[in-house]
Amino acid sequence: MSSLARPALDPELNALLADVPLVPRITPELLTQLRGMPSTPVEALLEGRAVERREVTVPAPDGAGIPMTVLAPAGAGPGAPCVYWMHGGGLIMGDRFSQLDIPLEWLDLLGAVVVTVDYRLAPEAGGATPVEDCYRGLQWIAGHAGDLGIDPGRVVVAGASAGGGLAAGVTLMARDRGTPPIAAQVLICPMLDHRNTTTSSRQYAGEPGVWTRESNEFAWNAVLGGLDGDRVPAYVSPATAEDLSGLPATYIDAGSAEVFRDEDVDYATRIWAAGGQAELHVWAGGFHGFDALFPQAGLSAAARETRTGWLTRTLDAG
Repeated sequence: MSSLARPALDPELNALLADVPLVPRITPELLTQLRGMPSTPVEALLEGRAVERREVTVPAPDGAGIPMTVLAPAGAGPGAPCVYWMHGGGLIMGDRFSQLDIPLEWLDLLGAVVVTVDYRLAPEAGGATPVEDCYRGLQWIAGHAGDLGIDPGRVVVAGASAGGGLAAGVTLMARDRGTPPIAAQVLICPMLDHRNTTTSSRQYAGEPGVWTRESNEFAWNAVLGGLDGDRVPAYVSPATAEDLSGLPATYIDAGSAEVFRDEDVDYATRIWAAGGQAELHVWAGGFHGFDALFPQAGLSAAARETRTGWLTRTLDAG
């Protein structure tokens, strides 16, 4: 058992969590099982929405194909905002339709074109491959802005959990490489730090949970394959980036009762210290991924509404 006290869970979420099978850690055998579980069919997510869907495959520099799905509001005019979505799953599982209901809300409410990417997963493709795949997708979006009907000055990168970490890494890459422009980054309970040493990381260890310190260690080992210290690229573990200046408007949120809480708060704090603009929300009683798992819960609805409000204001200001 963890010897550290923990923030209490939100009562409604705690009751809902009672029906979720929790594990103390992911193992290779469990990962195989999890990968074999059927994902939410995208058709179910799109049902009742007037959406035009297009499948593309973007070539990676090594010749691999990166599948992407473009979802546009039917009849959308030119100059729409674009949300480029990176899914969660610890960099070891999930697909481009995972947690897609989150950006689809922005398609509904903001008229955004949503582009979602199937980056390659660890351990089969580790190191910088997942984030480079995502950056390649961003370059494709920028190069096809006219064709997609989007405003290249209003491209938002967004993701949850591992996808939030990838969004942060892609944003750092785009800053350092000078292109393409990113209007904002939305980092939802992002996985930012391979070091796994914060207080919140240690609080959520030693017993089953949605995402524990032990599962986090398993996932990072799969990604890094033994790399450590200064050899870990900041694009892969964005918390290690020395310079967080020059980033676009940033939204970060997390639960108070999760592994990633402290690394997420620190990332926002360091953006402010570098003179940047970040909005940070830590939802009291929220566990990792609470609003993706239980979108109808009161705390989840509040988190989603607040996030959407920030994105609306940010795109309007831009």
